[in-house]
Amino acid sequence: MPRPILDEAHIHPAIYDRIAGYQQSIVREVMDAVRDNDVVVVGMKINPFPKKARKALDEAAQTYRYLEYGSYLNTWRKRGALKMWTGWPTFPMVFVKGTLVGGASELQALIDSGGLGRMLEPGVAE
Repeated sequence: MPRPILDEAHIHPAIYDRIAGYQQSIVREVMDAVRDNDVVVVGMKINPFPKKARKALDEAAQTYRYLEYGSYLNTWRKRGALKMWTGWPTFPMVFVKGTLVGGASELQALIDSGGLGRMLEPGVAE
């Protein structure tokens, strides 16, 4: 079942540009990193789960790009735009070959099952 997203037909034209442009610099930055790197971890300071994701990747000897956006007390609006873009409610956000795979727990399960290695094999569709 697809997640519900408000249809553009139900957004008043007077506010459309404000919505469309909201915090787009951070979204574009993450989109570019996801395009240019096989594995991307998006996180924040203080939160232990981005560290867990990075540690799991380090232990798997998997290279990755890490993007860190503030802490609990700042940059929350920018991080909110990432949550709206992905639909994922927490950090980290882990992307593999352009696909959001979840956070630290989901990444660890993917590593443990061998799924990460399969996703990174040459020729595997994104």
